[in-house]
Amino acid sequence: MNKKTRIASLSVLSNLLLIAMKLSIGIISGSVSIISEAIHSTMDLLASIIAFFSVKVSDKPADYKHPYGHGKIENISGVIEAVLIFIAAGWIIFEAVRKLTTENKIESLGLASLVMFISAGVNIYVSRKLYKVAKETDSIALEADALHLKTDVFTSFGVGAGLILIWATGWHFFDPIIAIIVALFIIKESYELLNRAYSPLLDTSLSKKELETIENILKNNHVSYHQLKSRKSGNYKFVELHVEMPPDTLLEDVHKKCDAIEDALKGVVSFLDVQIHVEPLNIHENN
Repeated sequence: MNKKTRIASLSVLSNLLLIAMKLSIGIISGSVSIISEAIHSTMDLLASIIAFFSVKVSDKPADYKHPYGHGKIENISGVIEAVLIFIAAGWIIFEAVRKLTTENKIESLGLASLVMFISAGVNIYVSRKLYKVAKETDSIALEADALHLKTDVFTSFGVGAGLILIWATGWHFFDPIIAIIVALFIIKESYELLNRAYSPLLDTSLSKKELETIENILKNNHVSYHQLKSRKSGNYKFVELHVEMPPDTLLEDVHKKCDAIEDALKGVVSFLDVQIHVEPLNIHENN
């Protein structure tokens, strides 16, 4: 089991624990905001399971049917996770509005708020671990899972603080209002996740910063080039370019130069695959 798969399995286990805690306390206390958090954690669990299997598949080497590897499974995973968050947010808003129209007295406020703060603490720990590995491996699936848990940190703190406010004021209508605020926050985060996960499925280019890095490396190595293209698939990045060399350059020297270009680019951009097409110098100007 590699690093990505191990951290994804930790996320699955932590979400199982938090769902059990939130659901049981939500039912005992009658708090719709805690139940909404349990629903949120259920979506997190589904997202964690999807992330677990996606990172497991994405690390498979390229094969005959998938010559560019299996990286895009992580982007598909991210899109599914974002959709799940939208569904969870819709359900939370529905339940909260229903509670606003009915009398809803919350019991065991102290225990309920304690569970929320414990949940926030657990998710701070797990999300930091996920973000660290996501950054190291450039995994959109793990980043999406970390975002789920980061969102849960804020919402758990919000619900916990709201329950304390209810205890202090006796105004129980704070509970569904806080649940709606939680849902709106979730929708915002899921939209940003959906945008990041979906774009690579359309073969959009690498980020402006990465392209500038690549162009600077080519410039520093005195490479004459054109038709620079790039795209991303999961954590794998692909770059294609046409390199111009003098027509009388020996084939062996052309090969060495191309290897040097590839090594230079891979040295600064992780998980990069470089394809170089060599042309006689200035030939593209005559076409």
